Amino acid sequence: MSRFQGLFEVLKVVAVVFVVTIVIRIFLIQPFVVEGSSMEPDFHDHEYVLIEKISYRFHTPSRGDVIVFRYPNNPSVNYIKRVIGLPGETIHIENGLVSINGRQLSEAYLASGEKTFESRNTDQAYETKLSADQFFVMGDNREHSSDSRDWGPLKRNFIIGRSVLVLYPTKDFQAIASPKY
Repeated sequence: MSRFQGLFEVLKVVAVVFVVTIVIRIFLIQPFVVEGSSMEPDFHDHEYVLIEKISYRFHTPSRGDVIVFRYPNNPSVNYIKRVIGLPGETIHIENGLVSINGRQLSEAYLASGEKTFESRNTDQAYETKLSADQFFVMGDNREHSSDSRDWGPLKRNFIIGRSVLVLYPTKDFQAIASPKY
């Protein structure tokens, strides 16, 4: 085998690996870096999270899923938040509590004593009815989260994928499970 043939074989392998990596990143899994404190106490600033993109092609996101999506006011920026309201539901926030279709939502993932207020105006109740392609998302650190309370419901086509694994730092390595309601 000549040097040219050997170099050509190496280049073929590199090209195949490159194409497979791109396909996996576009269609299956993608790393994501958490920025800010909006998802504390479960997710921290600068954590590396792995998101999977395939399951939402076959089913609707579930309440409690932690998703990564394109921010509606600037689609070049990605956010991470928890799904609170599903298509067709009515979300009501009052006195620090969230209700879905008139039933109070149990939110064990929130820090002890965490309250949910309508945006930054704590004197008014908040209510919205979601359409067939909308989700209501909020950060777990409600006081420090820009979410659906501020910019409205999230359309399905903005969702990139579901968070499945915290990769780094290694002390926080864990699978991410959605709460059961």
